[in-house]
Amino acid sequence: MTGSVTNWAGNIVYAADELHRPRSLDELRALIAARAKVRILGSGHSFNEIAEPGPGGVLISLSALPGEVDVDTAARTVRVGGGVRYAELARVVHGHGLALHNMASLPHISVAGSVATGTHGSGVANGSLASAVREVELLTADGSAVRIGRADPRFDGSVTALGALGAVTALTLGLEPAFRVEQHVFTELPLEGLDFEAVAAAAYSVSLFTDWRAPGFRQVWLKRRTDRAPVDFPWARPATEALHPVPGMPAVHCTRQSGVPGPWHERLPHFRADFMPSSGAELQSEYLLPRPYAREALAALDALRATVAPVLQTCEVRTVAADAQWLSPAYGRDSVALHFTWTDDTAAVLPVVRRVEEALGALEARPHWGKVFTMDPGTLRDRYPRLGDFAALAAGLDPAGKFRNAFVGAVLGAA
Repeated sequence: MTGSVTNWAGNIVYAADELHRPRSLDELRALIAARAKVRILGSGHSFNEIAEPGPGGVLISLSALPGEVDVDTAARTVRVGGGVRYAELARVVHGHGLALHNMASLPHISVAGSVATGTHGSGVANGSLASAVREVELLTADGSAVRIGRADPRFDGSVTALGALGAVTALTLGLEPAFRVEQHVFTELPLEGLDFEAVAAAAYSVSLFTDWRAPGFRQVWLKRRTDRAPVDFPWARPATEALHPVPGMPAVHCTRQSGVPGPWHERLPHFRADFMPSSGAELQSEYLLPRPYAREALAALDALRATVAPVLQTCEVRTVAADAQWLSPAYGRDSVALHFTWTDDTAAVLPVVRRVEEALGALEARPHWGKVFTMDPGTLRDRYPRLGDFAALAAGLDPAGKFRNAFVGAVLGAA
């Protein structure tokens, strides 16, 4: 490895002794079998040390593996290679007249890394990205290939798995017929008197944005499927120009707004696939809570405005339907997701993250695994009731802890 390797935001410099980009599964298998400590690097869009193998460990990127995207139109599934990103996947799937049920705000992230950390889109009826997975293909610690499908009792622990079970070489995802989406943006939604359930259900996908410098939301992004009811949003006024979620930023790289219909994969993300972000001058945190707690959670954050606003670029509020993944932040409960895009000042941000976690503590908040959080193992144990089952699964597939780093060790230690 020549020079330092960092995550997308640059706040993590990996301490791995080696970085490898194997070009075949045989090469990947040999690397895994020959090393004592291994971590797999996705697209680098995590903001903590989840991918850090530590000194003496090997960091492996799957970006050079063949970019397999094999669509089965009859079954409405797609088998996608471990290094493929959502933008690439979506173009191929759409070309077959099919669609993913949802996408994250940024289409440049890897499929395997996204589902491994609990990443999601938005919508009261839309599950996380992991909820589309039908089968996982892994290379385990000795290089053996393992396939885990939905009929396998291990399945619900094997998708959002933090990279702790092995190297994900492929995933099979469920699809649906392609659809078109309009994106409507509204401004100045008051917090006082907010009917959160009505607002969240106003379109197929809904995102609320605020910088917490004043009560209420500066922007509301509604993504309406054109085969669903028209948008009726009487609580705020329509935007008169295209907007970026971060106040003051140009909207040129955002997906088309103003109600212009387009293919699902060009509207569900907030940012265009042909805009490739190089690095992000930001940190991110996110917490998922039971959706009935949304108003209480927003009130708690409103009370912290003076603390949060100085280090915040934008806060996004979304909804996620319950799923069955043991380590999913939306496991077993319809959720509201509170996402924070912070400034890139770790020393200033961490104390604020702690204050936010304290404010949300009684509301059963679960952190997104790829973001900045400070919850201790005991709190994680309380938040994730299947953590013990996951620890047993990890011990069975990786008994020597080859894929276990300090981050995963702290999570499993909570079990």
